[in-house]
Amino acid sequence: MPLAVAARVRFEDGRPVREFPSFRGQRNYPGLYWSATAGTHVGYESWLERDHLMALDFDPQVSAVASQPLWLFWDNAEGKTVSHAPDYFVRRADGSVLLVDSRPQERRPTRDLEKFAATEQACAEACWSYALWGELDPVEVLNLRWLAGYRHPRCFNAEAAVRLREFFAVPGPLMEGAECAGDPIAVLPVLFHLMWRQELVCDLSALLGGRTVLRLAGEGEL
Repeated sequence: MPLAVAARVRFEDGRPVREFPSFRGQRNYPGLYWSATAGTHVGYESWLERDHLMALDFDPQVSAVASQPLWLFWDNAEGKTVSHAPDYFVRRADGSVLLVDSRPQERRPTRDLEKFAATEQACAEACWSYALWGELDPVEVLNLRWLAGYRHPRCFNAEAAVRLREFFAVPGPLMEGAECAGDPIAVLPVLFHLMWRQELVCDLSALLGGRTVLRLAGEGEL
């Protein structure tokens, strides 16, 4: 269908337009990631894509995400038809759209850069945003991987959450807040779940630890 028509399609409700191959000796590692935002599994084709998917899942401005959502077709300068399937279709909470491609900086040959440029142009015509993402900050990735382990709603406990919100109304150390809210073994999963939901926030550019200072979201900067 024409791009102007496709721009109105809810691609977040669709299935991937192609399969993720898995074979012995392959250099990338495909898999499925359970998205707390989507409430279902979303595919990825590499660990870099998984990290990007995790970051999208963590972003409160993202309301839906789909992997390999669509094919784009166009004719190049030689008149040959070229195709590309972006890695992720992202619907933001305000209804706007972002297409994401994941590729390390050192793995962007000219042929692929031309495809990324054409995809960016198509997004502009469709009034979508486009991003080509490379490696993320390694410390932030480690922190997100840890918090993602507590993203499922089963980690939430209403009573513990109330006590944690009360303690961190004033910025304070992570472990001290967990101990004040009850048994840390029971409370820490709730605390990390609130951090995943970004009700409790901190500086994620530093490695998380017991002395990490947390605060309630919207209560001023650390």
